Amino acid sequence: MLTVHHLQRSQSERIVWLCEELGNDYELKTYPRDPKTMQCPPELQALHPTKAAPVIQDGTITLAESGAIVEYILTKYGNGKLRVSPDADNYTDYLYFLHFGNGYFMPAVLAYAPYLRGTLVYSEGNIGAFFANRNFKQALEILNDRLKTTQWLAGDEFTAADVMNVFVMTTVRMFLPYSLEGYDAILAYLERVIKREAFVRAMNKSDPGFAPLIAADPKTSKV
Repeated sequence: MLTVHHLQRSQSERIVWLCEELGNDYELKTYPRDPKTMQCPPELQALHPTKAAPVIQDGTITLAESGAIVEYILTKYGNGKLRVSPDADNYTDYLYFLHFGNGYFMPAVLAYAPYLRGTLVYSEGNIGAFFANRNFKQALEILNDRLKTTQWLAGDEFTAADVMNVFVMTTVRMFLPYSLEGYDAILAYLERVIKREAFVRAMNKSDPGFAPLIAADPKTSKV
C-alpha cells in the first residue's frame, strides 16, 4: 500500500489531498513540526536525503518532491483522473499550471519574503529587488487573470494543477503572510476549494483543527 509521510502545515498536504480526490487507499503517517525550529522530526528526515516532506513509500520505492510524487501517483493509481488528455485543447493549460506552483509561484513568494520582513526595500538600480517585486506580483496576476475566466486552473474541471497551487495561496501564508487584497478571482477560487469534500477530508486527516488561510489578509484567518 502507498504510504504518505506528511509534515503538518507543509506542502505535503498536497499529497494527502490528491489521494483523497482520487479515492484510493493509502496509509497516512503524520509528523508535527518542532515547535522551536519548525523543522520536521529526525524520523522523517531520515527517509530521504532532502530531509523534508513530502515523502511517499510504495513497496521498495521511496520518493520525494511534490511534483514528482503527484505525477507518480497519477500515473500509477490515477486511472486518468485529475489529468487532461494530450489531445484536449486545454492540455497545455493543465501542464503549465501543474508546474507553475513549484516552478514559478513558490520561488516568487520566497524571493518576496524580504519585502514582507522589511529587510528589502525597492530602489532604482536594485536588480534583485526589482525582480523579486515584479515576479511576486506577476505570479498573482497570472493566477487572478486565469481565474477570472475559468472555474479551475486547467479549465472547467478540477485537476492536479489545482492541487499543486492552492498550498502556496493558503498554508504558505502562515509563514509568509502576504495579502490577497484586490485579487478577487483568487479569493473566489479559494472559496470553491474549501467546499470540496476531498479537501475537507484531507485537511481533517492531515492537520486537524487547522483552518485554511483563505482571507485576503492572512492575519484575520483563524489558525
